[in-house]
Amino acid sequence: MRKTAGLLLFLSLTFALSSCTIERRKSDAELGLNAQQSTGRGIFDNRCARCHEAYSRKDLQGPSLKALFKKPYMSNGLPANDDRVKELIRYGRSKMPAYGQILDQQQLEDLMAYLHTL
Repeated sequence: MRKTAGLLLFLSLTFALSSCTIERRKSDAELGLNAQQSTGRGIFDNRCARCHEAYSRKDLQGPSLKALFKKPYMSNGLPANDDRVKELIRYGRSKMPAYGQILDQQQLEDLMAYLHTL
């Protein structure tokens, strides 16, 4: 009886893990990020990742940023260009907080460099 229960548990866990869709986080080198983009990824991880997905199309509290600059418009209807994205980061909008007093100009440029890789 114990062997049967153990076997059932093992098979259940094996099935559950094999159907898991969570991907391993890729390193900066695997993503081909340069030093500036890598720094920007760190800023994204610390400031943006709690609300935005970078490599998935699913939305968290905010919209996914995957392929942000590959679309003509952001999900809010504004053009997906550097000026509008920087404006959103600096001044915030709706539920998005403003980071203009938190990020300096270099950090903003590093973050933008990373966002262009998505």
